[in-house]
Amino acid sequence: MVARADLRNVRRLDGPMPIRRTDIGPLNALFSEAFTERYRRDGLVGVRVPPLNPAIWRYAIEDAQGGAMLWRDERGAIAAFNISHRSGVEGWMGPLAVRDDCQGAGHGKTLVTSGISWLQHAGCRVIGLETMPRTMDNIGFYAGLGFVPARLTVTLTLDAEHAAGAPELLSSCSSSVRADLIRECAALVSGVLPGYDYTREIELTQELALGDTLVLRTGGAVAGFALCHAAPLVDGRARDELRVLKLVLRDEALVDDLIPRLAAFARRAGTARFALRMQGEYGSVFRRLMARGARVRWTDLRMVLAGYEEAVPQSGVALSNWEI
Repeated sequence: MVARADLRNVRRLDGPMPIRRTDIGPLNALFSEAFTERYRRDGLVGVRVPPLNPAIWRYAIEDAQGGAMLWRDERGAIAAFNISHRSGVEGWMGPLAVRDDCQGAGHGKTLVTSGISWLQHAGCRVIGLETMPRTMDNIGFYAGLGFVPARLTVTLTLDAEHAAGAPELLSSCSSSVRADLIRECAALVSGVLPGYDYTREIELTQELALGDTLVLRTGGAVAGFALCHAAPLVDGRARDELRVLKLVLRDEALVDDLIPRLAAFARRAGTARFALRMQGEYGSVFRRLMARGARVRWTDLRMVLAGYEEAVPQSGVALSNWEI
């Protein structure tokens, strides 16, 4: 909160403006400072959030397209940003932040409502974001803008392992076969969650060489896939973890076929483990992974805009990571 006497000192921000590649450096610095301060306010004084890999920022910006927005102060410096993503009818926001010296004058509300408006005009039927479960003021802030708590998402990791056969990856296919597989993946997603579409994320991951898509076939047809990034998340760090961004299966029982392939892919990618976010409604899948030795690494609270709640598949599995 900003006292009335201090309002004249609050900076006016101009925006929203599109985020360009040339903005990645200052955007990264603001991200690191803002989220480090967020942890400090939560009592985690020794935590320093490092800058992200610029290639990951490029992926986020290009994936978001017009949903990648920033605001500048009177000097032209980046003071706030919100990256809103759309995958068919699925929309989510993140990361987003306001510079510490610009907080308290309603800029955070402007960021979020601008993201909501963009996602609504883009035709999204799902609109949400994730925040830390322990951060009461964040939860209260988003609740004041119409968001409600939906579910806990739990980040699990499993170790990389050898496998008898090589996993089938899009990068290992000819361009014509790859195009056919991408179309089959899109059809699978549409069958599990009508209106959802992860084609852009799959193609952009290949284009930017950030990772790959592991394909699972049964009877010659695509029955599942996992879109993964192997590029380091943190700037200057070696790759240590394969991150699963999207995972879709026609049938839950196929988890037992996909997990060993993911473990083999992680080893092939030169990482020690792979990580995926398990959404709260998939309790039986969670138990399957824990039985395989999965470790719990992190939790996030998923919040959705009232009237724009997530759909739950009638059959199959659809895991969607709402972070870059």
